[in-house]
Amino acid sequence: VIIGYAYACCRGQVDFSAIGKAAWIGLPHFHTPQVDFSILPMFVPVVLVLVAENVGHVKSVSQMTGRDYDDQIGTALFADGLGTTIAGFGGGSGTTTYGENIGVMAATKVYSTAAYWCAAGFALILSLCPKFGAIINTIPAGVLGGVTTLLYGMIGMIGIRIWVENKVNFDKPINIMVAAITMIIAIGQFAFTVNGISFNGIAIGTIVVLVAYHGLKAIGKFTGTIDKDDPDVL
Repeated sequence: VIIGYAYACCRGQVDFSAIGKAAWIGLPHFHTPQVDFSILPMFVPVVLVLVAENVGHVKSVSQMTGRDYDDQIGTALFADGLGTTIAGFGGGSGTTTYGENIGVMAATKVYSTAAYWCAAGFALILSLCPKFGAIINTIPAGVLGGVTTLLYGMIGMIGIRIWVENKVNFDKPINIMVAAITMIIAIGQFAFTVNGISFNGIAIGTIVVLVAYHGLKAIGKFTGTIDKDDPDVL
C-alpha cells in the first residue's frame, strides 16, 4: 500500500485538497431508524448469508490458529446480531465480521485478541477525525484494489485448505461443480440488484451453494446416481 501510494503521488494521481477542508474532530450524523415493510422481504435472505459468512470466518480463524472454536460460533453470531441492532438504532448499517480482517490475520500471523481490541479502539477514535478519513480517501482505488486482491485471495485459499485437510473428494461431480461455481461467484464478486438493493458475491455464492448442492444431491439420490450413504459427498 505504501509503495503504491507513493508511486501514485509521484504520478500526480492523488488529490490532497479534501484534507485541508476536513475538520479535525467530527461526529457522525445520527438519525432514528425508519421501518419500510416493502423492502423487508429483500433483507430476510441476507440474514442467512451473514450467518454463513460468520460461521465461515470462525472456521477460517480456527484453521489458521490450529484451535477449535466451534463452541464460539454461537457467541460470534449473537455479537454480530447485537452489533447490528445497536447500529440500526442510530441509523447505521448492518454489521458483520469482515473478510478483510481474516485476510490480515492470515498475512501477518498475528492472532492476539489484545491486538484486535487495540485496533478496534484506535478505529473508533480515528472515526471521530474527518481529516484522517480524508487522508484514507486519497488512496487511489487501484492501490486499495491491489491489497484487496491479496486479502480476498488469501481467504479463498484458506477455504481450499479446509477442503484439502478434510479430504473432500473432488472426483465426485457434485462436489467439484458446487465448489467451482461458488468459488468463482464469491471471489469474482458477482453482483445482482433487485429494486435498487444490491447483493454481492458472498451473498449470491451462499445462496447458490445451498440451492445447488442440496438440489443436485436430491436429484442424484432420486435418479440413483448418488448413493444415499455415500461418505464422499459433502
